[in-house]
Amino acid sequence: MPDGLVQIGEVAERLGLSLRTIRHYEEVGLVVPERTPGGFRLYSETDIGRLALIKRMKPLGFSLEEMRDLLEITDRLGAGDDDPTLINRLQMFERAVAERADKLREQLAMAREFGEQLRRQRMRAAPSA
Repeated sequence: MPDGLVQIGEVAERLGLSLRTIRHYEEVGLVVPERTPGGFRLYSETDIGRLALIKRMKPLGFSLEEMRDLLEITDRLGAGDDDPTLINRLQMFERAVAERADKLREQLAMAREFGEQLRRQRMRAAPSA
């Protein structure tokens, strides 16, 4: 195996993703691993970083198209592209992440409040011991 490249099983283990999920991201073009002559996928650290970024975006509800857009931005910036629109687009993603994280915090607070309400109701209904 070429230096620095790992097989899909190791990537799945490192990132906590299923093989199926990693293959799906390849099918939709978000990551393009190298292939051995026998067809085995080999992932670079760059590929693994892309998958880690995708994993972080998924619970925030970003679409595949949004993931593709952010990956393009980070690829271009990483390659030294100094197009100022890239920074603006990146800032839009930063704002979207902050907004989505705030919404998740609100949902979590509501879930905790609901759980507490159920606990209080159970305590009132429980026979005295």
